[in-house]
Amino acid sequence: MKTRTDGRAGKPKGKRITKAPERHLDAFLGRAINELRRHDHLTIAEVAQQAGISSGMLSKIENGQVSCSLETLNKIAGALGVSLSHLFRYYNVPVGNAQLVRSGAGMEVIRRGTKRGHTYQLLAYGQGPQKLFEPFLVTMDDASEVYPAFEHPGTEFVYVLRGKLQYRHGSELYLLNPGDSLSFQGIVPHGPAKLIKTPIVLLAIIMYGELPD
Repeated sequence: MKTRTDGRAGKPKGKRITKAPERHLDAFLGRAINELRRHDHLTIAEVAQQAGISSGMLSKIENGQVSCSLETLNKIAGALGVSLSHLFRYYNVPVGNAQLVRSGAGMEVIRRGTKRGHTYQLLAYGQGPQKLFEPFLVTMDDASEVYPAFEHPGTEFVYVLRGKLQYRHGSELYLLNPGDSLSFQGIVPHGPAKLIKTPIVLLAIIMYGELPD
């Protein structure tokens, strides 16, 4: 005689009940339509009339209670002054993985020149096993010191935010004012040659990968 181990001998197994899938898309579209309508200070009645549907139907759509055809969605989008694709623009997008560094909160690092008036703040770090780029906020406030030349792999982009200086790359000198930028191969010796107006603040981004010939 066979013995059951589930404690329900003699009782037929019931059917497994599964919950109906949530209507994520309906809810998403409803929120998108509601936000657009409120942004333009339009009433449900005004949009419904322009779209050729009832106010009750539009209210149900905004609350994610009903599914509607693409034709109806297109009419609603037109009544809101946007394209149909605009309603779907944030649907099922990948989760963001941005790194936010607040003003003044960049990690200070030691590099050549740190003891000679340079301050380096690394604005992004921990990008994975392979270092792709390094963005620095560099501040120079001592015009009397001689600054060393730098050499490193990859390409560097420098953008001056404040101050005025001469910047050397190889045998060339470049006069840089606020708003000026300079891009160059990092393997060639480079660095500030003369600080003309301090303090100097610049954004320096090192990208690891050579420029094409």
